[in-house]
Amino acid sequence: MTETEIAAAPFLDIPDVPNLRDAGAGVYRPGLLYRSATLHHLTDEGLRRFAELGVRTVLDLRSTPEVEAHPDHLPDGVDYLHLPMLPDPATTDRVWPEDQAALYPFMAETGGIAVAAAVRALATGAPLLVHCAVGKDRTGLTIAVLQTLAGLPLEAVTADFLRSNPGLGLDRGPVPYFDTAGVERLSRPVEAAHLHAALTHATTRHGSLAAYLRDHGATDTDLATLRTLGPA
Repeated sequence: MTETEIAAAPFLDIPDVPNLRDAGAGVYRPGLLYRSATLHHLTDEGLRRFAELGVRTVLDLRSTPEVEAHPDHLPDGVDYLHLPMLPDPATTDRVWPEDQAALYPFMAETGGIAVAAAVRALATGAPLLVHCAVGKDRTGLTIAVLQTLAGLPLEAVTADFLRSNPGLGLDRGPVPYFDTAGVERLSRPVEAAHLHAALTHATTRHGSLAAYLRDHGATDTDLATLRTLGPA
């Protein structure tokens, strides 16, 4: 799939769910893998339209304080998995880097269990949605790994990753927001170099992307299954 073809894939219009789109990118069958921002704003109409997507599992990568402040609102029958990709600030002294260049390798290091959980969930063949708060950094890295495992070239993985910028209005620069503590922060555009640094960190430290995932709980069967989930 070319960069142009990825860019033409539509964002899905469900009220109050920013950056929602099919993340199959030509290597997974349509309707199998989705990504988005948080789902806590879903209205009754949004719930109805979300249910029509057929998502069976939602993987929430946010921290425990984020989830407690804004729990997901999901249709009945959807399995919910909460696996933080970054260390919980309430239970550890490991501070999330403010600088994006440092944050991405840090996410690869601390988020291996969550990314491996995404592999296992997708390998079941049930439609999966992955999200974090705004669906660009934690979600972006996780989706990039899933797409890479299915054989999508890095150029196309990167093109899909960068679509979060127009999807969130970040193509015009950083956007201010308030975190769960009421502190004003800036949501920054995603950058290709940051994603590449995270993928390099995972592969260099563990020897390969597959080894990185096996070291965090995925099996060889899980990894092989992902390559069988493409379009018919």
